[in-house]
Amino acid sequence: MSRKSSIGICGIVLAALAAAPAFSQKHYDPGVTDTEIKLGQTAPYSGPVSAYGTFGKASLAYFAMINDKGGINGRKITLTSVDDSFSPGKTVEQVRKLVEADGVFFLYAPVGTAPNLAIKPYMNDNKIPQLFLQSGIPSWNDPAHFPWSMSALPNYATEVHAFADYILKTKPDAKVAILYQNDDFGREYLNGMRSGLGAHADKMLVAAQSFELSDPTVDSQIINLHSSGADVLLVTATQKQTIQALRKAYELDWHPTKLIAFPAAIVTKTYVPAGIEASKGALSSSVFVDPTDPASQNDPDVQGYFAWMDKYYPSGDKFDGLNAAAYVEGQLAADVLKRCGDLLTRENVIKQAASFKEFKAAMVRHGITINTSADDYNMFKTLQMLVFDGKHLTPVGAPIGN
Repeated sequence: MSRKSSIGICGIVLAALAAAPAFSQKHYDPGVTDTEIKLGQTAPYSGPVSAYGTFGKASLAYFAMINDKGGINGRKITLTSVDDSFSPGKTVEQVRKLVEADGVFFLYAPVGTAPNLAIKPYMNDNKIPQLFLQSGIPSWNDPAHFPWSMSALPNYATEVHAFADYILKTKPDAKVAILYQNDDFGREYLNGMRSGLGAHADKMLVAAQSFELSDPTVDSQIINLHSSGADVLLVTATQKQTIQALRKAYELDWHPTKLIAFPAAIVTKTYVPAGIEASKGALSSSVFVDPTDPASQNDPDVQGYFAWMDKYYPSGDKFDGLNAAAYVEGQLAADVLKRCGDLLTRENVIKQAASFKEFKAAMVRHGITINTSADDYNMFKTLQMLVFDGKHLTPVGAPIGN
């Protein structure tokens, strides 16, 4: 080999070595250091839906486990979870503080449709991820206009259209009544049922009653719906009003086919308090494993979930599906941050969150995987219809796609 060739090869090697640090250089956005990643969250620890505050407590418990295992790529996760009382105005105030005063990297799994809608413009204008938010209205899947907002719940439209299909197939002469929360969540089911029933809607939809979260009861609405002669009742509400609706219908000796929106379809928190006989036969759907189902008790994923609850959230109810959901969302966040490596920018977080491929999370039902892309943020393309048999949630048929 000539001296000239040797010099040329050495030059290439030295150039490569000099360039290597550039490829491994760390890039951080606010909220990230070599040892820590700060995340923020809002949850209703007080107010009309304070029962959903357990999701925030379980989120804290999940990252406590992650930190005990060494964190993610050597960084501790610090989650600041604050109370917004499910009040959109307070949510805006709390989120601005989390971002501008506390300096969080991104907002992780904030709870509720109305609170999340209130902060969506702020998060997108400032290009801060509103990641794995807890709401399923279809408009969250809009990466072209709101690329920084991504839901981690199934799309409500998928469920309500499945309900409509079920009615058309099993009760083609049904008379349908709807109790719905007077907000975007409730109206999604109202409009979705009409759309799902199609040409039959005008004939089959016989009554609809709305309620406000501040209403003390929904008794009068259920009495009105009962008087319509309906034999199918769709309840689009959170736990408190769903319990009231089931109880009142039973007191009236009204036994329609009961369709329950998935945010309230929880055995220990809704069906048992409402009364077993009042709740039995209720139909819902989910992508999550039912922790109360004895058939799942020996599943390694379920045993791992129970062990986590026992150690990190012993005061919580391990049979509450909200805690199971928090366990799943924690896995999603951990996977995204792990894949980010040392490129911990908000842009890369969204890029990685939009790149799930057949991801299987523990406590997600077998046969259902998580997939996202840059132009489709809808994580769950299928869900499982379920019926409450008086003890737990039993699958009805095969998983349903949207």
